[in-house]
Amino acid sequence: MAKLFGTDGVRGIANIDLSADLAYKLGRIGGFFLTKGKERPKMLVGMDTRISGDMLEGALSAGLNSAGIDVLYVGVVPTPAIACLIKILGADGGVMISASHNPVEYNGIKFFNEDSYKLTDEMENSIEEYIFNNLDIDNIPSGGKVGRKITVENPTRKYMDFLKNTINIDFKGLKVAMDCGNGAAYKAAPELLHELGAQVFVINNEPNGININVNCGSTKPEEVQKLVLETGADIGLSFDGDADRLIACDENGNIVDGDHVLAICGIHLKKKGMLKNNTVVGTVMSNMGLDIALRENAIDLIKTKVGDRYVLEEMKNNNYLLGGEQSGHIIFLDYNTTGDGLLTALQLMSVVKETGTKLSKLSSVMTDMPQILVNAKVSAEKRNDYLSDNEIVNKINDIENHFAGKGRVLIRPSGTEPLVRVMIEGDKQEEIKAYAEELARLIEDRLI
Repeated sequence: MAKLFGTDGVRGIANIDLSADLAYKLGRIGGFFLTKGKERPKMLVGMDTRISGDMLEGALSAGLNSAGIDVLYVGVVPTPAIACLIKILGADGGVMISASHNPVEYNGIKFFNEDSYKLTDEMENSIEEYIFNNLDIDNIPSGGKVGRKITVENPTRKYMDFLKNTINIDFKGLKVAMDCGNGAAYKAAPELLHELGAQVFVINNEPNGININVNCGSTKPEEVQKLVLETGADIGLSFDGDADRLIACDENGNIVDGDHVLAICGIHLKKKGMLKNNTVVGTVMSNMGLDIALRENAIDLIKTKVGDRYVLEEMKNNNYLLGGEQSGHIIFLDYNTTGDGLLTALQLMSVVKETGTKLSKLSSVMTDMPQILVNAKVSAEKRNDYLSDNEIVNKINDIENHFAGKGRVLIRPSGTEPLVRVMIEGDKQEEIKAYAEELARLIEDRLI
């Protein structure tokens, strides 16, 4: 069966792949599955700043209302605000309309349950089955049982107050350069840090519906790097369109990505005796430098498949506090159930302030190992066969034996294209480049 849900909700070009009709069905059917058995259920609905948000919100909310669900409308807020506001407002779930870091023509719909977690695979499959088979739910309320749309007062203030309660320090004396990506954090991020005492220099905080993620935000960190150098800031913060991830930079303009944030915060939490089970959760794409930095500080690193949902699953199942991805999705599970760019910024800045140490010094605890990624074009039917081909397996083993623990090979078949991605890490750039290209050629020859 075809798939509606990807790794982070339903996503596509708005009004084409993701139509108002589909949004209505997702609201009606998804809302029903999430709130089944509840008396007068209520669900949050929020969105980022892209122009198609109004269209999709209207259709989605109509779908929820048609299933007898009251919509608590919170307007433009970051994705992680939905997760925390579900608990604050006692809602039965929530929906965020956003395509995160994608261009403006895209949009997306992602659901959260009453515990502020994203949907299970089983529930996504159930919703897809209804939509693909043109089925409808057996629930057509009328009269006073039809759902209403209720506008929530000051949702951004509620989110900001929640964030303030995650720290016990102010940021007086810190200069902060910030790129809001013309996205959902455009209001909350600068206001919050200003209220906490920081001197804030902000760019790309004037969304107009079509400028979200355009040459700005976490996928264009060069903008905040320049701002840091121009203003003499102590730290740079760059958010994506829905502010669920953060890419930072130090006072010299050097990037501090998600791996470095995990190293800094993990080591700091351990020193304070607050790192649950002495473990940080990353993914298979985490740089080997993170392995080394944590190992040198006697901290365990567990790696999951790529995707913050897999990181979160590992954290929930084994009671870990800290996890995330190189891309800047960082989860502090004691505070929120999803990646939260603003929460991550506060935690990172707290380490800077508490230790009185420059971010460049803190970040130097981890040294990135050079990484090379090469795509091998293969037959779509054979892209998962690399582990059963003896020549490929032997070549991988030869390369890893050569590195003797100081490098690694990671092979990942694409989920959407006829490609196998070859990633090699090691301490010599030219050497790993040559190995990656050689292995990619072999994979192409064997799996065409």
